Formats: sequence, C-alpha cells, structure tokens
Amino acid sequence: MRKLFFSELTSCKETKLQSATHSWLPMDKGKLSKFTGHSSSSSSSIESLMKMPEPPVLPHFKPADYVDILAQIHEELEYCPPDEKSCLYLLQFQVFRGLGEAKLSRRSLQAAWEKASTIHEKLIFGAWLKYEKRGEEPISDLLGSCGKCSQEFKLLDFVSQISAESHGISYDDESDEFQGSPVVHFRIRDDMIACDRRKLAALSTPLYAMLNGGFKESHLEVIDMSRNGISPIGMRAISKFSLSGRLPYLSAESILEMLDFANKFCCKGLKDACEQKLASFVSSRQDAIDYMECAIELGCSILAASCLQVLLNELPECLNDEQVVRIFSSANKQQRSTMAGNASFSLYCLLGEVSMSISATSDVTVSFLEKLVDSASDSRQKQLALHQLACVRLLRKDHAEAERLFNAAFTAGHVYSVVGLARLASLRSNKHYSLNLLDSVMSSRWPLGWMYQERALYLDGDSKLENLNKATELDPTLTYPYMFRAASLMKRQSVEAALMEINRILGFKLVLECLELRFCCYLALEDYRAALCDVQAILTLAPDYRMIGGRVAAKQLRTLVMENVEQWTTADCWMQLYDRWSSVDDIGSLSVIYQMLESDAAKGVLYFRQSLLLLRLNCPEAAMRSLQLAREHAASQHERLVYEGWILYDTGHCEEGLQKAEASIAIQRSFEAFFLKAYALADSSLEASTSATVVSLLEDALRCPSDRLRKGQALNNLGSVYVDCGNLDLAAECYINALKIGHTRAHQGLARVHFLRNNRTGAFEEMTKLIEKARSNASAYEKRSEYCDRDLTKADLQMVTKLDPLRVYPYRYRAAVLMDNHKEKDAISELTKAIAFKADLNLLHLRAAFHEHVGDISGALRDCRAALSVDPNHQEMLELHHRVNSQEP
Repeated sequence: MRKLFFSELTSCKETKLQSATHSWLPMDKGKLSKFTGHSSSSSSSIESLMKMPEPPVLPHFKPADYVDILAQIHEELEYCPPDEKSCLYLLQFQVFRGLGEAKLSRRSLQAAWEKASTIHEKLIFGAWLKYEKRGEEPISDLLGSCGKCSQEFKLLDFVSQISAESHGISYDDESDEFQGSPVVHFRIRDDMIACDRRKLAALSTPLYAMLNGGFKESHLEVIDMSRNGISPIGMRAISKFSLSGRLPYLSAESILEMLDFANKFCCKGLKDACEQKLASFVSSRQDAIDYMECAIELGCSILAASCLQVLLNELPECLNDEQVVRIFSSANKQQRSTMAGNASFSLYCLLGEVSMSISATSDVTVSFLEKLVDSASDSRQKQLALHQLACVRLLRKDHAEAERLFNAAFTAGHVYSVVGLARLASLRSNKHYSLNLLDSVMSSRWPLGWMYQERALYLDGDSKLENLNKATELDPTLTYPYMFRAASLMKRQSVEAALMEINRILGFKLVLECLELRFCCYLALEDYRAALCDVQAILTLAPDYRMIGGRVAAKQLRTLVMENVEQWTTADCWMQLYDRWSSVDDIGSLSVIYQMLESDAAKGVLYFRQSLLLLRLNCPEAAMRSLQLAREHAASQHERLVYEGWILYDTGHCEEGLQKAEASIAIQRSFEAFFLKAYALADSSLEASTSATVVSLLEDALRCPSDRLRKGQALNNLGSVYVDCGNLDLAAECYINALKIGHTRAHQGLARVHFLRNNRTGAFEEMTKLIEKARSNASAYEKRSEYCDRDLTKADLQMVTKLDPLRVYPYRYRAAVLMDNHKEKDAISELTKAIAFKADLNLLHLRAAFHEHVGDISGALRDCRAALSVDPNHQEMLELHHRVNSQEP
C-alpha cells in the first residue's frame, strides 16, 4: 500500500489530492501503510519523484576569475572621473550578485546611488534600491518616527535640484543696434501681443536672426504668429519670460505650447524653464505616460527624468501596464538618451532584472534585454547583456539565437557562457561536443567547481559521479551534486545513505530543494514526524512553496502528513521547543514554532523567536519578515516597541533601536526591552564604562519575567561581559546557571573561562560536551581547536571544513602552518582553494600578505584591491594596500 504514496503524489492533480489520499492513507489509524522498501514498483515510484532537473544556466555576470575583475574595478575607481563611478559600482554589484553575496551586492548598489553624478543615475539607482528593499518600507516609517529619513525611498525634487537662477539671456548685447521698432507685436488670430524686440531676440539665435537680421520680420512692427501653434496666453507668457527670465503660473496646456515654441525656435532657457514647470506636474503613472511621450518627442531630458522617476518608483507593478512597457521597449537610441541620459545601460539593467523576476520568457523581458545589449558600451557590459539575453532565449527554446548570443558573450570574454553552449549542443544530442567545449576551457585555466558540475551532465555512471565529487571538492556550495548523489542513493534503496548525503549540505546551507528531498527521504523511512519537521521548515521560509516539480502545494502535503503523526498539545510544543533549542537544532525549532503559531498562543513572541532562528540560519530576509509579523501581532504597545527596536537594529540603525527600547521601558519594564537595550548599547560603544551599564541592564532583564530560553541567552551574554571585564568568577557563575536551564551554548563561554585560568584541559572537555550535545556543531569543533595540541587542532579543523566548508578560519590556519613550514606555494594554494567559492576579506588579506612575502607584488596588489572591494574601510587592509602599492614598479 505504501508504494502508492509516490505514484499517487506525482501523478494526481492538486485538486484531486484529497480523494487520492484514500488510496494510500488508511482511515482507521491515520498512519501511512507500510510497504516493502525493495519492491520494483516502489523503486520506480521513487525514481519518478527523485528525478533531478539540470542545474539552471544562471543569468548572472560570472567571471572565471572574480578576484581579478574586482581588483580591476577597484583600481579604476581610484583613478576614474566622478561621472564613471556609478557604472563601475554597478559592475561590482553584478559580480557580487553572481557570487551569491547579497549583502555585498546591496552595498555596491548603495554606493552606485551615492556616487551618482547625474539626476538620471540618482533616480535609477534610487529606484533599484527601493526595488531591492521592497517589503522594507515599514523601516522607513520607523526611521521617520525617530526623526530620521531613509533617503533612497524619497522622490527627487527636480525643480529644487536644478539651478533656480534666472534662465539667462545670451544674446542681449546693448551695443547692438536694432533696425526695427523697439516694440514688436505678434498677431495671433484676433489678439495682438506686444513684446520687447531686444529681450525676445535674446532668447535664441534664430529669434535674434528673425528680429534683427536679414529677414523681413526685422523691419515689421506686427508679425503674424497664428500658424505657429501658440495661443495668446502662451505668447504673453513668453513675453513676460523674456523680460524676467521666470515663468508666470499657467496651466499645463499653456506650458506645453510654450515648450513647443521653445523647441521650434531653439530657446534653451525657455525650454528648460518649461520642462521644470511640467516636471512638477508629474504625480501619477498616467501623468508620467502622457508627459513622457511629449518629452521624448521634443527631446526634453528634465521632463523625461521626472516621468521616469514616477514610473520606476512603481516597479514592479508598472510593468503590467502596456503603455509603460511600450515606452521602454520602443525607445530608439536617441529617445533612450533623452529618457535616461548616459545611464541607459543602468536603466535597462534594472528593467531587465525586474522583468525576468516576473516572467523570464516574456516578450517584454526579451525587448528590455535587447535594449540592454544595444546600450552596452564596453566589453564587460556586453558580456553581461549578451549572456542574460542568451539565457532568456534558451528558456524560450529559441536555440539558434541563444547559441549566437552565448557564443558572442563567450567570445567577448564571459567564460561561464560556455555552459549555455554546452547545453545547446546536448539538446542536439551532441554530448561529445559539449565535453570538448568544457575540456577546452578547463585546460586553459584553473578549473572551477561549476565546470566539473557541467561536465558531469554529459557523462554517465562512475565518470559522472567522479566529476560531481570533484565539483563538490572545488566548490562545496553547489547544490546539484549533493542532490544528485542523494537521489541516486534513493534509487538504489540506500535511503539512510541518501539522508546522510543531503544532510551534508543542509548542515551549512539551507536550500529549499534540499529540504524537499530530505522530506522525501523521511517518508521513505516512514519517519513522518521528521518529514513534518522539514515541510514546516519549508513553509516558514516560503509560505507559498510548491513541491514535486511545482505540482503540489507544500501546505497540502503538510496536511496529509499531519494526519499520520501524534498531535502535540501546547505544553508538548513548548517542551519540544526547549529540547530542540538546547540541542542547537535550529530547523527543528523552526518547525515547532510553525506548529505553535496555529494555536492561540501569543503570536508576537513566537514570530520573534522565529526571527532569531532564521538569523542563525543565515536567512536575513525571512528573519525580517518574521520580525515584522511579530510587530503586527504584538500584544501590547511596549512589546511592539521592542520589535520595532530590533527591526531598526538589524537594519543598521542602532541608535534608533536604543530609542525604541527606552520608550518600551518607559511604558513597562520587561525582559525583552532591557535585553534589547543592553545588546544595542554593547554594540554601539567600545568605552569601558559601557560594560557596567550593560551588566546593569542584563541584571534588570533577568529580574523580569521570561522563559528559560531567553534567560539562558541573557546569562550567557552577561557572562561574556564579565569575561571582557576580567571578572572570571562571576562569568563562570553566569555560564553555569545558563547551563542549568538548558542553554547549551554556554559551554563555549565556560570553556573560555577555563582557558583564561590556564586550564586548557578543562576548556577542551567543556567544548567536547558542546560537540556531543549540539546538532549543529561545526563552530564548536572550531572553538575546541584552540584548546588542543597541533595534531588534534588539525583534526578538529578538518572536521569543521567537512561540516561547514564556508567557515574560513580552518583554511587560514592550515595556510599559516604551511607558511611556517616554508611551503609557500602550498600555503597560497590552500587559500586559493577557499577563495574560489568564498569572497572573504580575511582570506584575501592573508593571501595578499603571502604574495608580498614571496615577492609577488602584482599578486599582492590584486588581492588587496579585491579585499577592499569586499570592505573598503578595513584599516589593516588599507595599510597593506598602501605598502604594497608603493612597491609596485
């Protein structure tokens, strides 16, 4: 009976899932029926479920040597003129985006906005930041409540940013003798408008020539202007402008007439004034659409920029408007220049990214990316644009055009585009050519993990697994090799081995697809409680996630699995949460909290705990979403203020977070308010006097009611402060008390106390206890390595790299040991191995120092510049860069 689980799940439509459950869920006991794990039918069902899609061809800028590109960008930023900086920061943003470094890419985008030298760049990068920070608008409101504004969310005031001086009259030379009357009248149908001939002539060269040149109008006192598209009201306003250089208050229709007049007679000052006035009228999407057409037709860049700002401010929603899409997709080169100035590439880079997130295969996306290709002005921009368009063409199954574009990107220097070429060759059943392409690339440079991963797609059997293993060795962050190996083990009925394989990556990288695969493993093992844990963790991270190739909602699967596990009471849930929190089982804790949120428990507190776990799991966006939900579900004003304080603190606004904590304490003394104030204060000040204040605040927190999970954290933090102050006895007392109430991480603090008391054996034993208790223990092995002899240290750090290859200290330690043993090449190679998949300041810093030591000044300088791209303000890195730079010939 159990064998039907996989076949029913993969074949039935979601609307029929409920009826399908009767074929595999017995109704009497609510337990999934058992079936033999070795049946051929079961094997084929699992194979259907475990079918691994190929890893996608990523539409990112992925240089083969990102360190070299970052170094180039940093060097160019040092010497380029100010108007080129934003484009360079945009390229840096794309490099970090390709590396998956969200925080660094966001910082580069912020720098592009800050260094913008034109209004167009300012508004484009401002809109891009707003798009990247969508969902963070409440933070702007919170900052406003603290008297601080988030500048990138504000619309630019074009009129005030452009010089308010009188629009100069360039041709008014008092020494010129005018041939006609000093007053000239313009007839517009039945109206006569008197103008100062000299002042009007000063508006432009054509008017000067007409009113004081060889034209007959220079001798006329009355000139008929009835056929020039200007009304009497508009002409009177032009006359007043010629005298004062300022526009009177008029309707938009009259100003449009004047703008047309200014365009016909080349009156730059009048045109600029009309543009500024019209720009102030643009307040809605329809206004922007209407005025943009006029701006593009008349070449009015100020007006176009104002319209562009309003449209971009409504991303992504405005791309559902056909009129908006038509403006962007039909613009030629000159029109793009009017609309975005020299920032056309930046504009279509933004539009392309937003459109791809809506629908990567749409005609709109293709149109925007074609404009991006047209706007690219240098080799690196062309590599990105061609590759992105090629990826979209591949998804649309436009294989011939995709191949042309991938080949153009590859020829321009984008090595990663070979992946697209290899896939296309494979689609033509020419896997041999795919392998030849990859072999050619790999033979010409240091091979990377993605190269072996791609090569494995065109191989079978042991050769395939060998390449996937090599891919993991070179880049352990690649997801596909783990999933393929686990799925292969499942097909061979080695479910426990498959589970071990998928746990390897879930130990350091939380990936939804891997959680889904582990969910299937647990089902195969009939461990429905563990399966429920994973599906609830998935729903915490992505509430609308769909499983089994997108065919079934995760919520529906959760409902089905829930029927086959014993239900927990609220007390059970709290006990389970304590147990999982104490054993450092963050995914398990997330699952319990998800379940508790369905009850009538205080949701604000639970969402807050959820946010803490998500931060530990390196899911900052999900954590912020949970924190905002905590704020929405706060049971009181003082509780709400605490969550607002954490929102501000977690987004880098420490002082404002402190204000919220103090406001909460003023209403009611509470554990969380005191804890927040202590945490923020400890982070914001390095003064010795601050420690005493932090101690006092944590003691106040501990005197307030709270559960033992939070009190254990407070005791642990208090112990850390005492250690920093040198009061080891009080520190030890805090850690011991924390351990008594189940705060397992306090073992690490107590180990530090032992070490400071010259008791290395005690420190080692304390960390061993943490390793034994903690489900996630890579950091514990790393810390224990500090208390071992060299051989044990080496073994512990090897274990750290096995459990979490993203932790950089083990690579640095091994490299330092090799350097001490005069194995310079091996030391540099150890660092290079990690740098290939991890853009880390400390790794680059150490390799730069090693390069300097062996006399490779160019290599040292390159690493210095790349490291300063990661952290431009790192003092030691700046000093090393200055020293190395002075040695360069």
